[in-house]
Amino acid sequence: MPEGHTIHRLAADYRERFGGRPVRASSPQGKFADSAALLDGTVLTATEAHGKHLFLGFPGEEWVHIHLGLFGKVGFGDAPAPPPTDTVRLRLANPEAYVDLRGPTTCALITDAEKRAIHDRLGPDPLRADDGPEKAWRRISKSRTTIAALLMDQKVIAGVGNVYRAEVLFRHGIDPYRAGKDLTAGEWDAIWADLVLLMREGVRLNRIDTVRPEHTPEAMGRPPRVDDHGGEVYVYRRANLPCHLCGTEIRTADLAARNLFWCPGCQTR
Repeated sequence: MPEGHTIHRLAADYRERFGGRPVRASSPQGKFADSAALLDGTVLTATEAHGKHLFLGFPGEEWVHIHLGLFGKVGFGDAPAPPPTDTVRLRLANPEAYVDLRGPTTCALITDAEKRAIHDRLGPDPLRADDGPEKAWRRISKSRTTIAALLMDQKVIAGVGNVYRAEVLFRHGIDPYRAGKDLTAGEWDAIWADLVLLMREGVRLNRIDTVRPEHTPEAMGRPPRVDDHGGEVYVYRRANLPCHLCGTEIRTADLAARNLFWCPGCQTR
């Protein structure tokens, strides 16, 4: 499932290619046909991301709410647009470009009030300028749930997925099985600040890189990571391999319905 930096990147891409101009809207698949007909010829007025939720704004305080889920894909292209396949849930097009949405968990036309309700049930997002660590800390500091599970709870903090969860805990030497209430306020503030930094870089680079400069392949004289997901990481999808820092074997286990990765040698606090 795409993590929050990808959704913020998509919001920027939609805005850059289609913002402020009328769009042609269609639903070749048919599942969004009635709503696409209402939007056809109107102006894309705004784009916004909150965690893993993407919002495309149109006149009349109407929004297309998109959640990609596990299988959703967004593909941009230059005009002229080729004939769409029947898997395209929503196509937006103008004389210069087109974008196809396929396989999302959610693609719905909602009101401004319905959009606000979605924001209200989500935790703060490290990539939203007005969000900060305080709201999440109020829940984390009272919780007996593991910090690894809390980081994946979108009601606690929005946009963090499996990669950022594993990597930020490693970067701060924190045992993923520590209860939220056992973290200090200083540790949480440091985690939040690091997520802001890492996820902003994710938006900029369109990939997740989490290793510090002194731990890059070039700095350490080690081979670069070979993985379909790209990016240099410390523990994510490195089960049974030696830790880059201490040599301990990276471990994995199921936690919060996803595979957790951590180094028992480095993550002892």
